[in-house]
Amino acid sequence: MENLDKFDVAILQELQSDGRLSNVELAQRVGLSAAPCWRRVKALEDGGYISGYYARINRHKVGLGVLAFVRLNAERNNGFAARELEAAIALVPQIVSCHYISGTGTFELQVVAANLEAFASLAREVLLDLPHVKDIHTSFSLGEVTISDGVPLGHLLLKK
Repeated sequence: MENLDKFDVAILQELQSDGRLSNVELAQRVGLSAAPCWRRVKALEDGGYISGYYARINRHKVGLGVLAFVRLNAERNNGFAARELEAAIALVPQIVSCHYISGTGTFELQVVAANLEAFASLAREVLLDLPHVKDIHTSFSLGEVTISDGVPLGHLLLKK
């Protein structure tokens, strides 16, 4: 599935907005009958365009009022050290996002915690003790302007 057509893009847009759509509802929204729509969704999944379905949980409702952005600097920047640190980061459930970055620092983490005390404890007892960590720099979210798990798809319709 190399080229996405307007139906594929429409399917991706609709599922990004509501991953719980039934196949019948999805087919109606994109202008296809149910069977071809299902085949296209399956092909998008098999092709890796759709990597999964999940519920977005309101972190405040489940008691995670602090969102921190942590820039983590590694002691050594070599392949083995980076892979070892990546593996350790993946085991910390409070780290909800991790990016290997350019510029100052090695990793940019998004970390959630119940409150500042819980974050401070996590930083002291977990983050600073991760393998090859030199130091961390933290910024706290003061409020979320936008939250989106979706990606823009309009550029796919312009290609042809």
